[in-house]
Order: sequence, then structure tokens, then C-alpha cells
Amino acid sequence: MKKYKDLDCVLLVDDDISTNFIHRRIVENAKIDVNVKEITSAKEALDYLTYSGKYEGQEDAPKAGIVFLDINMPGMNGWDFIAEYKKLDEKHKARIVVVMLTTSLNPDDEQHAAMVEEIATYLHKPLNIGAFAEIASKYFEEIKEE
Repeated sequence: MKKYKDLDCVLLVDDDISTNFIHRRIVENAKIDVNVKEITSAKEALDYLTYSGKYEGQEDAPKAGIVFLDINMPGMNGWDFIAEYKKLDEKHKARIVVVMLTTSLNPDDEQHAAMVEEIATYLHKPLNIGAFAEIASKYFEEIKEE
């Protein structure tokens, strides 16, 4: 099983519980040693990243290295999340790779994502093992066992 420096947790942010379940299984089947946290709202995801709300006092929880973010969610959508994420203190954003993971076929969404510095890449659902493994190896250094 591979391990990557600073990749302790993958945060799945999607209002669809079934999609989060499928994506959890994909991450687990990628044979990468990482925790997976499923969250169904953008607001809760921000709370997780900043140890606020119901996550207050949980600074010892695994730190997200990759955030897979859906665009279309009720209340705060993916774009709203990015707007709030930009305002976070750098200590909460350090070494986090944000990936838009969506069913949106709107080319404007992809173009918008390409212009947002905080979004590392834009993928169409469903996530697959190869795409996850590629993101992990591109943005994180593999820890070689001796």
C-alpha cells in the first residue's frame, strides 16, 4: 500500500450519500494509505477544515490533503465553498488540493474552474481509481518504505 507525505485524509464533499459511498470505495480500492471523510454539505466541509462547528476541538483529526468537491449542492454549492475557502487562514489551506468532481456538463463550469487558482483540477463523476492515484502522485510525495 502506498503512502504519501501530507496526504492523511481525503475529504468527499457531495450532498448525495450514495455518491460519497461509491467514491469512498474507489479511494479505498486505490491501495493508498489514507483516511476518507464523507461530508454532505459545503458548510460542514469548511467547518471540518477549520475545526469549527461540530468539529471544534478536533484538531487531532486527520488533515485533509485532497478535497473532492461537488458543484451542485443545496444551500452552499461548490462555487460558494470556493469563495469561502479563499478567505480561510493559510494554516487551514496548507497542502490541500481541491478537485471539482461533478456531473455538470456546462462548459462554463469547467472554464470557471480553470481560472480559479484554488482548484487544482476539474473531473467528471464518477471518480475512478486511476484519476485518484494520478492526483495523489502528482501533488504529493510518495513515502518510500525502507
